[in-house]
Amino acid sequence: MSYRIGIDTIFLRPTPRLGHTEYCSHEGLRAVVEAKSSQRFEDAWDFDLIWNTHDGPTPWSERGRTTDMGHAEFLEGGIDRREATPSPFRTIHEVHAFDAVCEYGLPDMDGLIVFYEQHYREGRQQYPEQVFTGGYYKTMVSGAIEAFGWEWLLTAAAYHDVFERILDSIFRLSLHHYHAWARTSIEVFICHDDMVWTQGAFMNPAFYRRVIFPRYAALWKPLKKAGKKVLFCSDGDWNMFLEDIADAGADGFIFEPMVPLDRVVRDFGKTHVVVGSAVDCRTLTFGNTDAIRAQVDATIALAMDCPGFIVAVGNHIPSNVPVENALFYMDYLRAHWRR
Repeated sequence: MSYRIGIDTIFLRPTPRLGHTEYCSHEGLRAVVEAKSSQRFEDAWDFDLIWNTHDGPTPWSERGRTTDMGHAEFLEGGIDRREATPSPFRTIHEVHAFDAVCEYGLPDMDGLIVFYEQHYREGRQQYPEQVFTGGYYKTMVSGAIEAFGWEWLLTAAAYHDVFERILDSIFRLSLHHYHAWARTSIEVFICHDDMVWTQGAFMNPAFYRRVIFPRYAALWKPLKKAGKKVLFCSDGDWNMFLEDIADAGADGFIFEPMVPLDRVVRDFGKTHVVVGSAVDCRTLTFGNTDAIRAQVDATIALAMDCPGFIVAVGNHIPSNVPVENALFYMDYLRAHWRR
């Protein structure tokens, strides 16, 4: 692990090896690694960056209406299962009347800056050997998901002018938080917004380009003016929007395997931070060592010419990945990641 490798990678400076991070909910793997190494998992696995976002001291659910869609059983023992609850929005008219600023309010700016700065300083203290990011999760589309759930969101999205006004209210709330983050001492900021799904855009691409991406640029402006690096993160397939995200001002991309790595490297590998790999969590889960080796090799072949490459398993490492597969992946990656 190395803070220096992480920050140099993000600033596209030379490093002795590829950067590395992971998103891991596999407590069994963590326990095995920590027992064998006598180190915290993030240190034992040479993390250079900690993925972190924070949307403020008080969740939306304590300030106004939100829709809990529940959570399917995913972690071992089903400890993450949560049943859906009825949406507080009963009619499309209630959805159309929604205004995020009115619903949730704008926290006091000075207090918000102090809160985010303290959160960042605590993160840096907890992870001194890694780059600890600032960030915001419910940026625009993810904010609409939080408020309405997918059913009402998709219904509202059919009315473009009204949906633009709804998203603008979420944008205005987010901008307040982005301004606060910009006034902290963070160096790197993650803008998270799940704006598409696995099959790609769920709205007309022209709507994204007219309504969403210009607002991303406005959100990132205070951060970039303050010298922060902005990494954009979204699940799903947003391959068709890579140029739009770059043009809006993102310094890098964090993405799942649905976005083709070879295309990202070809078009942005010299100029942007690339956080991902050809290694798919499905391969770690269901594949053998030959398949894992092949995907690491494919990653290495593409990554070595990219100054801003940070290797991460596509999607994340869940609890159903065989521990021996995960250990093989890390050992093989570590053996081949020197530049």
